[in-house]
Amino acid sequence: MTIAFIFRKPHRTFFSIERVFYSIIADMKRTGMRTEKCYVPRSGPAPANFRTAIGRFGGKKADIYHITGDIHYTALVLPRDRTVLTIHDCVFLYHTQGIKRWILKQLYLDRPVSRCRMVTTISEATKKDIVRFTGCNPDKIKVIPNPVRENIRFVEQPFQRHKPRILFVGVTPNKNLHRAIKALAGLACHLRIVGIAPPDAVTALQEQKIEHSIVSGLTDDEMAAEYVKADILLFPSLYEGFGLPVVEAQKTGRVVVTSNRSPMKEVAGEGACLVDPESVEAIRAGVTKVTEDEAYRQGLIAAGFKNAERFDTRAITGQYLACYRELLNGSRHL
Repeated sequence: MTIAFIFRKPHRTFFSIERVFYSIIADMKRTGMRTEKCYVPRSGPAPANFRTAIGRFGGKKADIYHITGDIHYTALVLPRDRTVLTIHDCVFLYHTQGIKRWILKQLYLDRPVSRCRMVTTISEATKKDIVRFTGCNPDKIKVIPNPVRENIRFVEQPFQRHKPRILFVGVTPNKNLHRAIKALAGLACHLRIVGIAPPDAVTALQEQKIEHSIVSGLTDDEMAAEYVKADILLFPSLYEGFGLPVVEAQKTGRVVVTSNRSPMKEVAGEGACLVDPESVEAIRAGVTKVTEDEAYRQGLIAAGFKNAERFDTRAITGQYLACYRELLNGSRHL
């Protein structure tokens, strides 16, 4: 069996999808599965991207075509009966309106979903969104969570109670950085932000006199090192397709403060302090509690270790392989 994985144009800042599927592809080598990677040449639904999809994967050059995310529209030119589409979230529909929203919905959701034989998504919350927005049969959608990369490992270090290092991953509006900044005002800490922080956020950090540092464009190993150096992962996201940093921090043995809404609360299991992401006071209280209450903090860390086992790469790879076999067996009977 040959699986063709189709990726968006590489970007130095946005690489979460690539991280997920690179680890899966690497693990597939263990099974002897043949794989191929293809990257579209442009950002957005440019004609060149459709030409690339047709040129590289037209006809019968692969057994299964797997669109790994973001470039959902390429499903429109791939073989219907042998294409898998992974949708990570529907966040783009929450931040647009009018004709722009209608166009995005057609290109990134409605038509690609109807054009594929199988859709996978990374959480029950996103599956519900897809069904609600498209009217798709729920049986067409398989929920397969993201794996935790093998280079994410536990490294023991003492918790810096008097001045914890707080890791904050991502700077898009849904990550809720501005409320986090307000919540940390006056607390002794070092806020480590991964991403290119917007100017107004930098201004707010300076005004609140929060000790901080900002980094972007990290390699996988550099990102793994960020978890090791952290004491707390603060992830009060308003909306996620999955929330992989939660599990990555758990596997590293770091305490997590995240949102009390789906999918974060399901992904975190019992291994996180859950807070209302729209309440500055609740975010602050969560950070304070995990900092000051050692027994509570250690309980969350222990539960986080156990929870992270659910997201082992080999287990996730097995779920995708089962989908491919199901799809291929079904296409033979069309």
